Parts: sequence; C-alpha cells; structure tokens
Amino acid sequence: MTALDPALVTDWFAAHARDLPWRRPGFSAWGTLVSEFMLQQTQVARVVPILEDWLRRWPTPADLAAAPPAEVLRAWGRLGYPRRALALHACATAIAERHGNRVPEDVDELLALPGIGDYTARAIAVFAHGHRHPVVDTNVRRVVARAVQGVAQPAAPNARRDLPAMEALLPDDRAAQRAFNAGMMEIGAVVCTARAPRCDECPLGAVCAWRLAGYPPPDAPPARRKPRFEGSDRQLRGRVMAELRASDVPVGETELVAVVPDPGVRARILAGLERDGLAARDDDGWSLPS
Repeated sequence: MTALDPALVTDWFAAHARDLPWRRPGFSAWGTLVSEFMLQQTQVARVVPILEDWLRRWPTPADLAAAPPAEVLRAWGRLGYPRRALALHACATAIAERHGNRVPEDVDELLALPGIGDYTARAIAVFAHGHRHPVVDTNVRRVVARAVQGVAQPAAPNARRDLPAMEALLPDDRAAQRAFNAGMMEIGAVVCTARAPRCDECPLGAVCAWRLAGYPPPDAPPARRKPRFEGSDRQLRGRVMAELRASDVPVGETELVAVVPDPGVRARILAGLERDGLAARDDDGWSLPS
C-alpha cells in the first residue's frame, strides 16, 4: 500500500479539470442531481447539451414533476437507457412532494429517492452540498487500485471495501475533500484510463504503487468482450423509441414493421417497452406514455 498526498490530486485538478457545467460556481443542487442521472453509462460530450436544454426547460424538481412522461422521454432524446428519464421524473416528484422542492443533503434521505443509489447519493451530498463523504465510481476504484494498492485493475465493486479505502485518503477540509473526490474521478477518466494510462502525465506517477512495482499484470483473465450492439434488442429498442419520440400520434404497425421487420422480435421489443413503462398501446397503435 502506498501513501498518497491529497495535494497531488487537488493541485492537479485545480489546473487541469475540464470545464463542465456541474463544476461551475453557482451550479444548482438540482442540476447536479440531473447531471448524475444523465452521466450513468453515457459519455460527457453527449450529456452536456441535453443537460443544459433540460435545465432551461425544467429549472426545478417541481417543473419536471409537472411535465407529462411523454414530454420527458422526448427531451431525453438519444441519451440511451430511457428508463433513467422516468426514474428522474419520479425522483423530481418525490423531491417536490417530500422535500419542499429542494434536493436533500443527507445521504440516507437521498437514498430514499427513486433512482438514487450509493454512488449518486454521495456524489450529490459532496458536489452539490459540500459534505464530506467518499465518492467511488469505476474511475476512482481504478486509480485507488493502481496508485495505492499496486494492482492493475480493481476487484469487483464492493461498497464495504471501496468506501473505506477512499475514506482513508480524504482530506479533512470540506473544500479540499470535494476537490479530491472530483480530482480522483477526473484522473481516472482522462489520465489513468483502463486500456491506455498516460502515466507520464499523471500527478500520481511518482508515487503510484503499480508503476513503482513495474506494472504487474492483473491476476484475473481479461474480461469477456461486451455483447455486440448492432442488431441487439437494445439497438432495436432505441430505434422503436426514436420512432415514438418523433411522432405526435400513435405509431401503427406499418411504421413499426419498417423499424423491426421480424414479427417475433418486434413483439418482444414492444412488450419489453410496455413492461418498462416506456410505451403504451391503444387501438390506433403505439405511443409514448401519457
């Protein structure tokens, strides 16, 4: 295990952090919450323009809660995993009704909201409200594994192990711990990447336990390749959702056959979307939920 001076991270972050909306002074707690929902499994470059449009349209939780689900799904656009949009809508409704339209600060209160898990609750508490908590995502786990533990890749996620490991590194000062949390995430995102770490540019390069040990390879075999996206149900769901978002009237069988020609696959895709609350059927065809 290697000791890590938090100033190595916070000083680097102050000089090299990307200019992102949620890092700018005055960015709202609600905006931080929305950004965290959108950033789940989605690249930053795709999130920024939709986030900015979203916050202009719905600047508070109550504004979003009052919007019809169909409008919310249209605004979500091509961010992917549209169930996140419905979860965010439910979260906004809960905040408006239970918390006076203000995003809670307490981690337990945040965890009680729809769609919010361990990572998102702590990220909001830290980045929106300045509270001191370890924030651990995939990037942070990788940086801690390499720089502190001296291994190429982290073990499987485990909050009982991962949170204390990050907690042990946090500075006591609230402003410094906020910058440290963000800085560790940034290092993992742009420098200490999974496949091509840029060690010569890393602020932790001189103290990184993995580098000092000569880059020992991971003990476990390489992870399996991800299932192909082309032709998958996920791709076809996206195509059907795009058709529904683009239409103000129910989409009939003729249009859907053009999107998903195979009748068995089409029935499976539509049943899944209906089950997930993303599509509704009536006598005229399929549409977004009202």
